[in-house]
Amino acid sequence: MDTSAEHVTSAEQMTLQHKINSGFGARSTAEEVLQGLDLEGTTAMVTGGYSGLGLETTKALAAAGAWVVVPARRPDHAQEVLGSAGLYPDRVAVDALDLADQHSVKDFSARFLDSGRSLDILINNAAIMDSAEKRVVSGWESQFATNPLGHYTLTNLLWPALTAGGGARVVALSSTGHKLSGIRFDDPQFNTGYDKWQAYGQAKTADSLFAVWLDRRGRGAGVRAFAAHPGGIMTELQRHLPREEMIAAGWLDAQGKVDPRFKSPEQGAATSIWAATAPVLAEMGGVYCEDCDIAEPTDPDSPTSRLAGVDAHAVDPDAAARLWDLSAELTGINVFA
Repeated sequence: MDTSAEHVTSAEQMTLQHKINSGFGARSTAEEVLQGLDLEGTTAMVTGGYSGLGLETTKALAAAGAWVVVPARRPDHAQEVLGSAGLYPDRVAVDALDLADQHSVKDFSARFLDSGRSLDILINNAAIMDSAEKRVVSGWESQFATNPLGHYTLTNLLWPALTAGGGARVVALSSTGHKLSGIRFDDPQFNTGYDKWQAYGQAKTADSLFAVWLDRRGRGAGVRAFAAHPGGIMTELQRHLPREEMIAAGWLDAQGKVDPRFKSPEQGAATSIWAATAPVLAEMGGVYCEDCDIAEPTDPDSPTSRLAGVDAHAVDPDAAARLWDLSAELTGINVFA
């Protein structure tokens, strides 16, 4: 295990997980959290920034003055969507990236570095959820390959751009899915006993742990990292779920009406944008955020324990270090080696 960073115990990490009374909340929108902020001259990158939460994130950052790079698995479609929104090509650039393909991640990163741009904000937004068991070219389980490992490689390779400006933020989108599973270090690729929800839960825990360790190692170079839970939102992320399963989960009623607890995409984009831009977070990092604030530790006795707060395993510094080492071993990449 890499022990060159300052060691932090689990108890010390959890002391960071408390609300700071940000002034925003669950129904705040991306536009509201950016009010008064001028991002002119800033370069942001939003993976999957052309659909669902990603599209709203791109819109809000561009409206605040940022130049936004949108890596897209379907670049032609992304250009069409962003063009219809009035963003492409004036405020947004689009380039091809398939996070499940390590070669694609390397090629995209090389093209971005060749542009000579520094990178001020990286929002690792793209994800897949609850797919049937699928293996990518490397043989890795698809949710683990795409959600944490693709973004791990992307962030490591973009490190020169992230550090070039003297200060940057990286936001990894997690979710309450982290409550479904910790990291299965004995079988992270689900070679036995595949369960789509556990695989998704592991991936979202991994996204959170990635932010914990990246912040620990990157802060000396001016890079701070955060995990963000956007809340429940109906987007293309649910495309693999049967309608009957969503009704059984209470997400939809029998007529297809969405549970009122769900957020709009504009509200869902707010927490990741808050983590990426809020001045109050300038000296903070390595925490899990929800509802435009730092999340509290999960209260296991609360009736909302499945929906709110962060479980200790998703911010555990020892697990974060171990996961970073595993990711480095799998990808052959580690900017801190």
